[in-house]
Amino acid sequence: MKKLFDELSYKVSKQTTKQYSTSFSLGILALSPKIRNAIYAIYGYVRLADEIVDSFHGYDKQKLLSRFRDETNYALEEKISLNPILHSFQETIHQYQIDFQLIDQFLRSMEMDLHKIDYNSELYKEYILGSAEVVGLMCLQVFVEGDKQEYEKLKPYAMILGSAFQKVNFLRDMKDDYFVLGRTYFPNVNIEDFNSEVKTDIEKEIHDEFQKALEGIKMLPASSKFGVYLAYRYYVSLFRKIKRTSAVKIINQRIRISNSRKISLMMGCYVEYKMSLI
Repeated sequence: MKKLFDELSYKVSKQTTKQYSTSFSLGILALSPKIRNAIYAIYGYVRLADEIVDSFHGYDKQKLLSRFRDETNYALEEKISLNPILHSFQETIHQYQIDFQLIDQFLRSMEMDLHKIDYNSELYKEYILGSAEVVGLMCLQVFVEGDKQEYEKLKPYAMILGSAFQKVNFLRDMKDDYFVLGRTYFPNVNIEDFNSEVKTDIEKEIHDEFQKALEGIKMLPASSKFGVYLAYRYYVSLFRKIKRTSAVKIINQRIRISNSRKISLMMGCYVEYKMSLI
């Protein structure tokens, strides 16, 4: 009867994804059904950690994150957890033989969010590696279904796509990150002096990463190509909107893409995919 608990666990991860991210939910729906649950499990897990460091104000975040790390380790070791999200995550990790070091790197970046850090170039790269690139690598391992050769071939592209996504998030969330959470991720950037020149330099870096990442998306298996391309197009659309927004507005409001626009993007991507344009 444990199958019932397994099914419930994936449903909880799926609902968590839907509750927190319309865009990723649409992207996952565009994946092959055989790999959707695994991606829900990964997203649900990273979402829990994000919530600890970003939302649980008034609680001992350090203690909660430390406990979360311990519970993750127990789940991975014992291959079960009473926490449904941890249970579906550990099952996915074992099923697709995902490297435990990726999880450790992710949690280290989450720990960095608990402290006020003046990010230099090295710390900036380390944070992006753990908070975004390794998550892309976890998903990639699912996409290639354990094929090590394909994984190694696509690994650089998955990492650079994760990096581009995260940098767009940094621009999108700059207001809340700075004024609510007291964080500034971009190295050597004083938010109070943030201007169009600084913004343009960051945007050039993101543009180049998106261009490179698209090459890797085109090489993905059919089971994941459309879903990843849809997420890519959503972020490119968000990025273009950010580029059209002044530096002053960026630090005073959160940039969003409407749900109707997301649906429109999905339809357009589907046409492109069917016409073999990707």
